[in-house]
Amino acid sequence: MTATPGATPTIVLVGHGMVGQRFLEALAERGLTATHRVVVLCEEPRPAYDRVALTSYFSGKTAEDLSMTDMEFINDHGIELYVGDPAETIDREARTVTARSGRVFGYDTLVLATGSYPFVPPVPGKDAEGCFVYRTIEDLLAIEEYAQTATTGAVVGGGLLGLEAAGALKGLGLDAHIVEFAPRLMPVQVDEGGGAALLRTIAGMGLSVHTGVGTQEILTAEDGSVTGMKLSDGSELATDMVVFSAGVRPRDQLARACGLTVGERGGITVDEQCRTVGDAHVFAIGECALAADGRVYGLVAPGYEQAETAAATIAADEASFTGADLSTKLKLLGVDVASFGDAHGTTEGCLDVVYSDSRAGLYKKLVIGPDGTLLGGILVGDAEAYGTLRALTGSVPPVSPESLVLPAGADSGAQLGPSALPDEAIICSCHNVSKGAIRGAVTDHRCTTVPEVKKCTKAGTGCGSCVKVLGQLVNAELEASGVEVDKGLCGCFAQTREELYEIVLALRITSYQDLLDHHGREGARGGEGCETCKPAVASIIASLAPAIGASGYVLDGEQAALQDTNDHFLANLQKNGSYSVVPRIPGGEIAPEKLIVIGEIARDFGLYTKITGGQRIDMFGARVEQLPLIWARLVDAGFESGHAYGKALRTVKSCVGSTWCRYGVQDSVKMAIDLELRYRGLRSPHKLKSAVSGCQRECAEAQSKDFGVIATANGWNLYVGGNGGATPRHADLLAQDLSDAELVRLIDRFLMFYIRTADRLERTSVWLERIPGGLDHVRDVVVHDSLGICDELEQLMRAHVSHYRDEWAETINDPEKLARFVSFVNAPDTPDPLVAFVPERDQIKPDLPLLNIGLRPADDILEGSAR
Repeated sequence: MTATPGATPTIVLVGHGMVGQRFLEALAERGLTATHRVVVLCEEPRPAYDRVALTSYFSGKTAEDLSMTDMEFINDHGIELYVGDPAETIDREARTVTARSGRVFGYDTLVLATGSYPFVPPVPGKDAEGCFVYRTIEDLLAIEEYAQTATTGAVVGGGLLGLEAAGALKGLGLDAHIVEFAPRLMPVQVDEGGGAALLRTIAGMGLSVHTGVGTQEILTAEDGSVTGMKLSDGSELATDMVVFSAGVRPRDQLARACGLTVGERGGITVDEQCRTVGDAHVFAIGECALAADGRVYGLVAPGYEQAETAAATIAADEASFTGADLSTKLKLLGVDVASFGDAHGTTEGCLDVVYSDSRAGLYKKLVIGPDGTLLGGILVGDAEAYGTLRALTGSVPPVSPESLVLPAGADSGAQLGPSALPDEAIICSCHNVSKGAIRGAVTDHRCTTVPEVKKCTKAGTGCGSCVKVLGQLVNAELEASGVEVDKGLCGCFAQTREELYEIVLALRITSYQDLLDHHGREGARGGEGCETCKPAVASIIASLAPAIGASGYVLDGEQAALQDTNDHFLANLQKNGSYSVVPRIPGGEIAPEKLIVIGEIARDFGLYTKITGGQRIDMFGARVEQLPLIWARLVDAGFESGHAYGKALRTVKSCVGSTWCRYGVQDSVKMAIDLELRYRGLRSPHKLKSAVSGCQRECAEAQSKDFGVIATANGWNLYVGGNGGATPRHADLLAQDLSDAELVRLIDRFLMFYIRTADRLERTSVWLERIPGGLDHVRDVVVHDSLGICDELEQLMRAHVSHYRDEWAETINDPEKLARFVSFVNAPDTPDPLVAFVPERDQIKPDLPLLNIGLRPADDILEGSAR
């Protein structure tokens, strides 16, 4: 079919990767999805996903986690998306595209976003069984399956994807080798010094690196499977599988076949509006396009900019793509690597400022022009200053170049902050957002928080490397506008939570009222406090209870009045006013007798039961007066509180580990039980979740937890700062190959340092990104004891462990405490009339025919309620 004059104009997008999805979003933002028919032909069996984060699949991410496609967006905008049905031919004269399925689509505008394909060197044996490329999720699935029968793997290529592929092979339990033809790793991004620092760090992780040699032949057995590699220096490398990651080439075959102009070395030739040369109806964007400056851009940020340019041109807006910033910030195998500007110093007359610490794996180089202009640089091992330095590129820094690379405190010169950047400095390269635009979001659009600025400008919504600088700029602009940025906990306290923690610890304050009266804001002293600071201070006192001589029981005396609703009753309030009861099941391991007890209790009290994602059994529908009766039976059977209601450790999830699993290399169940029993009841700024996986296959999903443990052949790897909730965050590797004792000691330190320094209701994931210095600082403190406080952190944890008491058992043995567990103080035998149920699927559900109560403040339920 051809486009019919007078009909709704049609845009056909060929290719649905990251750039293709950004093009669709740009169309929608300009209203073009409402005025045009939009058809998308996608070759892969799944819509657009985050190819930049592809390797995270091997560390627990699923294909769904990597997806960048919101099907609600696709449906709301009437986009016709055909997955697994790529374009086969283009008829430019008829303006039609024929898909593999035989469907024919007419177009008024055709946009090619076909991306690139992996380059495989033309060496003998390259197609042998056991040879793979590293480009798509399907490639990763094939590698994962083949690795189950392999012991050694080799990667051809030491660039970004090559290093990630080697890390993936190591994570799959293989001895991994990297073969790079250039004399150093990542030759495009880093120089000789940076490559040497990177090599030392990666070799220290157990990866074997072979630089300055090429692959001459893939050796095979009689059955055609890989047995090794012959290298250009005459040596042979034994390996069971080979992964090619030697670069990519533009996918321009469709364009060639239909007569479009392509570059001598590939790429569909386009002008500054991303129109193809010779055909104004056809655009090309992303890695398949040869831009007007003669370059094929292999980074996602330039692709996004091309997508914006094409969409704007189609909408008859003025736009052009004349080139892009090739700066990159990466984390490879846990190592920060960044380069920006003229990183290799090709400008005539330029000079280098270099700081190198081979012992620490640090390398920093700045390229300075003859007039003092910052031209570019390379950072390996510490890329903390990347956002500021990249934004300063092309200008003369207001401080000495030496102060920009030396460690904090090693130079007496002024330290540079983002407020020193000019307004035209680009803060977010993914979406080309300048400092001036961010300032405008604060001053003109009245944005007062980072999320508001993100929504207004899109800054920080790409790779995320600019978020820290973004937060600093927002606060600086608010202060410059005369808006006081109050860092106090609330209206009652001018101090932060961290400062209050130090006050409570140093002065051994055991009373909230005492703290408020002596350290609160002047107007708040002698008052009752607020709903923000009372539970926060209660948590501080509870976490420090053994050290300061306070009662660790949250319902003792004044502490009881400070608690949130859930803590008031040691159970989770549900939407109809009933409660759920969650006993602790360490590591998810439970004997049949205990299972029977839970079943009998649920049956006798008519409770709804559900197995949770944290390997526990939740019982819903208990009335407040039933809670002590349920706890008594659970305690008699050997259960204790699971603290599902508290800002405390929830669970330590585990797989079955080496005891049962054929892949397991350590006893993950025992370790999970030991950790859960050690940290049970530990009060913290926010809830804590953990997991232990018995091998690198990561079935317990440890890298989505606040602290996660993964077994290795040499011990345990410790990951911290993960979050699988509403804002998922992948955990970072803190230390590796730890013994049992080393692991426990580092977790002790990490948790107590987090409790000491985090803000109220701040998960470890947010804390790790907010705390100055981030992961590197936390590692310095808890691993290397840079602040000299590790003995104190360990002592605080030992005090917690030795003074732990089960809150359920404490309650049922104290008649005075039991008196609070009634619906109405003046009618203790009267049940709450709002708590009602109806049957569903052989169990019960809340009956809320007239009122959706939700999670409500205690005093709003009924006057006279004990809540």
